[in-house]
Amino acid sequence: MCGRYTITVSLEELMIRYMIGETKVPYHRPKYNVAPGQQVLAIINDGQRNRLGELQWGLVPPWADDPKIGNKMLNARSETAAEKPAFKTPLRRKRCLIPADGFYEWKKTDGGKQPMRIVRKDRSIFSMAGLYESWLAPDGTTTVSTCTIMTTSPNELMAPIHDRMPVILRQEDEPFWLDRTVQDPQALQRLFLPYAAEELEAYPVSQAVGSVKNDTAECIEPVTPGGQLHLW
Repeated sequence: MCGRYTITVSLEELMIRYMIGETKVPYHRPKYNVAPGQQVLAIINDGQRNRLGELQWGLVPPWADDPKIGNKMLNARSETAAEKPAFKTPLRRKRCLIPADGFYEWKKTDGGKQPMRIVRKDRSIFSMAGLYESWLAPDGTTTVSTCTIMTTSPNELMAPIHDRMPVILRQEDEPFWLDRTVQDPQALQRLFLPYAAEELEAYPVSQAVGSVKNDTAECIEPVTPGGQLHLW
């Protein structure tokens, strides 16, 4: 699964990268340890232009009785999303991009689980394929907009680390993913292939990323495998 990631660039950089003219997001600080349940930045297309906003990570389907179900909807398997009640409708109609510049996964070693950060070799922003939904409380007083991150099988880099990885879209495929007129799940299948391993690299980081309380630049600094970095 994909359960932690980073987005350390400025709001201005994001707006330029995704051709956003204006946004209601008031402020974005670098985030070094994005975690489930938090508000995350996402891009949708309204049919005319890209829009940047915030969604809560953990998809809550409209028919859910309790929004806590979102805790179990952090990821959607690309192989089965079209068949799952929670994901089949947003896969057709409500797709988004979730920008990142790295994600974390924990690799099993003889000494325990070593957190690894996976990035593009050029350290540029990339887009994870996401789905989004809106949930209205039964009493009609609260609306929650949420999202999930699509996952796929691992590439050669990821296979020794974990058996899943996020669906990372090539930049030229992003408009197709956001295109609301594309509603055939079969047409999207080609986007779910594992991202090219030769364009990514992975390096060990501090065990500190295991705590959501730690969200500083030290989280992304390379360490000796098994090393500790104390954050105060």
